[in-house]
Amino acid sequence: MFFRPLTTLFVAATATATFADGHATAVPFALDWKFEGPAAPYFAAIDNGHFEAKGLSVEITAGSGSLDAIPKVATGAFPIGFADINSLIKFLDQNPGAPVIAAMMVYDKPPFAVIGRKSLGVEGPGDLEGKVLGAPPPDGAWAQFPIFAAANGIDMANVTVEPVGFPTREPMLAEGNVASITGFSFSSYLNLVRLGVPEDDISTILMADYGLDLYGNAVIVNTEYAAENPEVVSGFLEAVAMGWADAIADPASVMPSLIERNPAADSDLEQRRLELSINANVVTDYTLENGMGRIDSDRMASALEQIATVYEFQNAPDASLYFTDAYLPETGFMLK
Repeated sequence: MFFRPLTTLFVAATATATFADGHATAVPFALDWKFEGPAAPYFAAIDNGHFEAKGLSVEITAGSGSLDAIPKVATGAFPIGFADINSLIKFLDQNPGAPVIAAMMVYDKPPFAVIGRKSLGVEGPGDLEGKVLGAPPPDGAWAQFPIFAAANGIDMANVTVEPVGFPTREPMLAEGNVASITGFSFSSYLNLVRLGVPEDDISTILMADYGLDLYGNAVIVNTEYAAENPEVVSGFLEAVAMGWADAIADPASVMPSLIERNPAADSDLEQRRLELSINANVVTDYTLENGMGRIDSDRMASALEQIATVYEFQNAPDASLYFTDAYLPETGFMLK
């Protein structure tokens, strides 16, 4: 149920299956981000033979943000991807009928966060007003910030937002050019540590701990492809779940796959990043009881209501347009 990291020096990595008839189904997979720790389980699914066992030859391509895979899958450039479901909801509202839908929830508890420095006066939501917040425009966490602000009584007019690029986000905070940034908790936190910021000076304000009922990233599929290839999609999701299960059982065991594809990666740091994502985002009370992949209908209804507080839907929101469990087992994928 996790992915294995690949080299940041490479754009894609491939799992090639060999069968008696010499054929395997090729499935390009678009990630949301670089080949870092939380991607390790997907590559565990390659290296441990889970995709091969399903008759799949999977090529994994790095992404450039939580929204990146949505148009790739909607246009059919990729049959399967990994993206923020909240951004997918808005995309489908603005592009009704687009052939893309979420089919497996991975981040049951989203990693959307505001990361600040205590020495710059940021420890909690109430400290953000009157300070500079660095936010990359395509960032999934920034996309949810208005909901977080509304839930915590933050006046957006009193927050100075500095548009920043992904590569400059953490360096700007490390240098004190901004007081806080938006990002994924496990990514930005460890990037700051790597830049030499003392851990006791870093404040991680996880939005899910401050009123958000939103879900996080999910495996998304092109609906036309899925309708024509239901067994491929079901097999792909099961293999992904098995990769995550490998990573949960022994995070260290999946790190060689990351280092093999990304020799520049710091194995210890990326293992810690993976462990942070496992403990905070994937293994939750809900997934332990109900398995990985499925969603709770009441929570999704609440999430849609929260989105509607800061986003004007063009069409009546309908959870069935954004998520399907048609390719999942009835009990979800058990994590342990």
